[in-house]
Amino acid sequence: MSQSVKILILTNEIEARLLDEILIEKDIPHMIRSFHDSAYDGLWQTESAWGRLDAPEEFKDEILKIYQEMSLPENQIETI
Repeated sequence: MSQSVKILILTNEIEARLLDEILIEKDIPHMIRSFHDSAYDGLWQTESAWGRLDAPEEFKDEILKIYQEMSLPENQIETI
């Protein structure tokens, strides 16, 4: 397997978990890293970004396509 590179920045934990499940289902190797820092009780994490997704570069296009499809307005759950 080739070296992992940063593929994208994740905005929240829900987005990270959903993308993680999709990538696991498709057998796409990846690693999601949270920016949570217990010293600051997660303060910096919510101000900037939740975390990032790293994966082998050969999967970058496929992961970005999945992320874009997942983020389409018609795929979002309506809040009441």
